[in-house]
Amino acid sequence: MKYTSTRGTGQTCSGAEAIRSGIAGDGGLFVPVDLPNMDGWMLKGPLNYANLATEVLGRLLPDYTAQELLQCASAAYTDNFDNSDIVPLVSVDNRFVLELWHGPTSAFKDMALQIMPRLLTLAMSKTGETDDMLILVATSGDTGKAALEGFRDVPGTSILVFYPSEGVSEVQRRQMVTQEGNNVGVMAVEGNFDDAQTGVKRIFADSVIRDLLAQKHLKLSSANSINWGRLAPQIAYYFSAYQSLCARGTINAGERVNFCVPTGNFGNILAGYYAKKMGLPIGRLICASNDNNVVTEFLRTGIYDRNRPFHQTISPSMDILISSNLERLLYHATDGDTGRVRGWMEDLNNKGRYEVDASTLAEIQENFWADWSSETEALETVRQVWEQEKYLLDPHTAVAWKAAAAYDAQQKDSVITVVLSTASPFKFADSVLQALGDAEAAEDKDPLELLLRLEKRTGWRIPAGLAGLASKKSLHQKMCQIDSMPAAVMEFVAK
Repeated sequence: MKYTSTRGTGQTCSGAEAIRSGIAGDGGLFVPVDLPNMDGWMLKGPLNYANLATEVLGRLLPDYTAQELLQCASAAYTDNFDNSDIVPLVSVDNRFVLELWHGPTSAFKDMALQIMPRLLTLAMSKTGETDDMLILVATSGDTGKAALEGFRDVPGTSILVFYPSEGVSEVQRRQMVTQEGNNVGVMAVEGNFDDAQTGVKRIFADSVIRDLLAQKHLKLSSANSINWGRLAPQIAYYFSAYQSLCARGTINAGERVNFCVPTGNFGNILAGYYAKKMGLPIGRLICASNDNNVVTEFLRTGIYDRNRPFHQTISPSMDILISSNLERLLYHATDGDTGRVRGWMEDLNNKGRYEVDASTLAEIQENFWADWSSETEALETVRQVWEQEKYLLDPHTAVAWKAAAAYDAQQKDSVITVVLSTASPFKFADSVLQALGDAEAAEDKDPLELLLRLEKRTGWRIPAGLAGLASKKSLHQKMCQIDSMPAAVMEFVAK
């Protein structure tokens, strides 16, 4: 099982090397040359989540032993999740919701970032890496806290997270700036997520910084979903959802299932695409966007154009105009034509747009369907689902719920749809309370008070990790300009 760059010339590396490096030397993303098939996994009977993750990762990372992967998964998916199913599948109305937010930071990023640090430290030993790893992260909200929590005090690593100063919810910000750990750093950036992400990519491409870090025996890696070690573990929960549907008799093995995914950087839904390519009977992957609907437009027209206004919304983890993981999809949709992929990425960098050819678009549309929601529509969806089903959606999941409903109405598809729920509604208590008609919530700026208001109003319990924010001190208060991000990195490693 080998990996190559989306922009490269055919050179390959192992899974451990791809995870250790994070991003390819030519600026591309690592992708599997040939995807393995998961035939026979259902014959092993219902698997608990750690065993299922081991099964999936074992096909993708054959340079790791089964024992190593099971140890990683068993340590990652344990009582640090508040539900023994890890990713419970809940029946709501005529569809299903896969709750991916029962981990320590109440967001789906825990599904990958509780296991990724373990995969990375093993990768370092497998590749003979003697330098320590500096993990750089740009976050639109949830990745930052999940990465900080996952890498906290992990030997041989340090982690610096950049977040847009005005682009995350107050709860998300509080989660990051109160993060404890001897190897962690958090920095606000004046700009939006795309600015922070572009800044991190430039640092990775900066040979001067690499040389300066090398003098300190440090190498760069990433915990964003551009790192294969972040993306690969997410494939497992698609198999888990399918296993759950079969176990409860909702479907028979072999029947197709649709998945609807709130989408920003395209990693979460791309994991579903990989699951399909590995043999999981998936019909359509329904891509749900908010007002920053650049991906929806691309999936409909084949034109990717980030030259548009950037909207700060109530679903901040989707406030993205440069969806990095789309590059991986382009690689697979063109049968690995790295020349075309490289050209499109150059157009995106130089012109802010690119347009794929008709055959590539047709291949993409065979697998994906897309829709988007305005803020008003997302809030109305939260209200309706609560009033009708007494089920609480966060704003990101509400966007997906509406897209799933639009797909059902327009496509008349009889295939069951699973909506991926990516965050606890308590992470966005202000918006959820607004949707439920709490007019006074907008006047209350204390996020911890809002958590209590939402708990009292709905009877749902505040996740333990969020309830504990009230007693935590702010430890990270620095801010920098986009152009100062390299200097911030060097200041962090000089500590």
